[in-house]
Amino acid sequence: MFGINGNNFIDTMLRLAERKNEINVVGDQIGSPTYTYDLAKLLLEIIQSEKYGTYHATNEGYCSGAEFATEIFKQSNKEVKVNSITTEEYPTRAVRPKNSCMSKEKLKANGFNSLPKWQDALAHYLDELKKEVN
Repeated sequence: MFGINGNNFIDTMLRLAERKNEINVVGDQIGSPTYTYDLAKLLLEIIQSEKYGTYHATNEGYCSGAEFATEIFKQSNKEVKVNSITTEEYPTRAVRPKNSCMSKEKLKANGFNSLPKWQDALAHYLDELKKEVN
């Protein structure tokens, strides 16, 4: 999940791009990057309906961390080489699943709009970051 407030993967990658021209990023964990702005809009839509329940909601599509980092650098015009490594090559305290993709069938079945593709959400977020700086 990423948004204007707080630290997130995108911010970390952009900071690393200022100091490095090559980084290692886990490439065998798959998920759906999700922009808090898009999620908040969907939550308002759900709250204003009478279709209560538990839903899974993410931006459309999925990628590995390495693929996400590559797209971050591409969209922000940063020349950083991303080396895709395994989970085992990047040990952390947090144990993360290899696949954290979620089914959004219940959202679709109840007529809620899908969130934009994660690549489009990333572009929107990067535009918002530029506005914050100016």
